[in-house]
Amino acid sequence: MRYTGLLTLTMLMVFASCQSRKNVDEINTLLDNWHRAAAKADMKGYFEFMADDFVFIGTDSSEIWSKKEFQTWAEPYFKRGKAWSLKATSRRVSFNTKGKMAWFDELLFTGAGTWRGSGVLTKEHHQWKLRQYVLSVTLPNEKMKEFNAL
Repeated sequence: MRYTGLLTLTMLMVFASCQSRKNVDEINTLLDNWHRAAAKADMKGYFEFMADDFVFIGTDSSEIWSKKEFQTWAEPYFKRGKAWSLKATSRRVSFNTKGKMAWFDELLFTGAGTWRGSGVLTKEHHQWKLRQYVLSVTLPNEKMKEFNAL
């Protein structure tokens, strides 16, 4: 009886680990494709990754936009043939206990240095959707005093 219980527990742990890895892979693919869509000026593809109630929080304190507001702001950039180019150099993904919500942070290579992105996704009808994304410019701590003086 103990052997059966141990075997069942082991199988459940392996299954959970495989599901977690699958979800991480799905999210990594989604985010990489999302960044790639912006670099290729694929506006339709870019905004399809977002939930209808998506919120974008940008680098300026005034930039807290709904999906529609963000689309309006971004449209001229996409129309010129290249929006922006962000490439993740590292990323961490975590999940809630039910595996239907995830949050992540990533370091991004940009033409202007290293930035940070973070966000929240939910799984809807077996598909991950971005609900919130926060884009930040990184600043080394030793530069903070100089930065504040600006």
